[in-house]
Amino acid sequence: MKIFFVEPAICLSAFAMTLTSPLTTQYVYRRIWEDTGNYSFVSDSNTSECGKNKSSPIFAFQEEVQKKVSLFNLQMDISGLLPGLVSTFILLSHSDHRGRKFPLILSSVGALATSIWLCLLSYFAFPFQLLIASTFIGALCGNYTTFLGACFAYIVDQCTEQKQRTIRIAIIDFILGLVTGLTGLSSGYFIRELGFVWSFVIIAMALTVNLIYISFFLGDSVKESSSQNVSMSCSEGFKNLFYRTSMLFKNASVFIGYGSALGSVTFFSSFLGIWLFSYCMEDIHMTFIGIFTTMGGMVMTAFAKTTLMMFLVRLPFLFTIVPLSVLRSMVSKAVRSTEQGTLFACIAFLETLGGVAAVSTFNGIYSATVAWYPGFTFLLSAVLLLIPAISLCVVKCTSWNEGSYVLLTEEESSEDTSER
Repeated sequence: MKIFFVEPAICLSAFAMTLTSPLTTQYVYRRIWEDTGNYSFVSDSNTSECGKNKSSPIFAFQEEVQKKVSLFNLQMDISGLLPGLVSTFILLSHSDHRGRKFPLILSSVGALATSIWLCLLSYFAFPFQLLIASTFIGALCGNYTTFLGACFAYIVDQCTEQKQRTIRIAIIDFILGLVTGLTGLSSGYFIRELGFVWSFVIIAMALTVNLIYISFFLGDSVKESSSQNVSMSCSEGFKNLFYRTSMLFKNASVFIGYGSALGSVTFFSSFLGIWLFSYCMEDIHMTFIGIFTTMGGMVMTAFAKTTLMMFLVRLPFLFTIVPLSVLRSMVSKAVRSTEQGTLFACIAFLETLGGVAAVSTFNGIYSATVAWYPGFTFLLSAVLLLIPAISLCVVKCTSWNEGSYVLLTEEESSEDTSER
């Protein structure tokens, strides 16, 4: 007897994926630290990063390690971007007629293979640069986006009523927020108590259980139609796939695909912006540029009335990702090296909680205001962006005052010592 509940698979996959990200980042950080210099990695230091002397060699060494880690993470993300996009597009489109289980199984196999490779990599200390190749190969099987897309399509297939579909999707969003939040908070404890090898083993075990559940117990929500049983060549299959996709956009009279493609450019443009701005300004000034350009884009979107304007408003969003990346770097400098995992776990928890809350809140606001002004939610978003801008202004002023106070305290301390 088959089970038609995809929620257990979502829980297991969300747990594995949320735990994999900080573990991989911390493992790469540890390996780069050990390979970069002769400093031993201290796991029980009680010295805060703010209290360290910035002129000391260890501080400069930590800055160098953080830059290398950021660059390596970017290389991994880029290596999996293109194959992930292609595989997601093909697998999810293919599932409309062949069933949802195939992309669920294939993406689960890719995730399991990646987790097993992480176990071997951490146990035998293979060159960590091989993670770039494994990320590329794993993305060919589909990524987490593929898995979630298939899960949501699975739920939509089962729900015939609109209200039932909305409630079911809301439940999934709640489960994702809960599981990812709790897993993110506990990721630091996994590293401290179990280490990298056993933590990756636990991830592999969770993905194994998930794959068994999907393969043998989960029923398929889509039955393969008889008209699709006729075999066709590979070229004919791709031609049919792209034809159905083009008809989807044509019949809906929208430009979703083009807008999504332009939205993806923001990741690359933000990286270029950070790379260029880092030579001529401080981190906090880059954050202000990202915030204020995003505010301008939100305001322009609120008043956009034509298709051309909807494409042009993408231009101010070119640096939208800059504040997220820069703030992660700024915050990471304010804690000890042994607290990086806990820090990014908290960040992941807040991002997940904020994302779930934002989707629920703004959907409700849009439903209430779409009748008299559809662009109200964008104006509200622009106004809300004043909160982080003002907060960063306060932080900048406070940091300057505290820096002066710390300098004064150190001078007084040195004078007292000389008098003694």
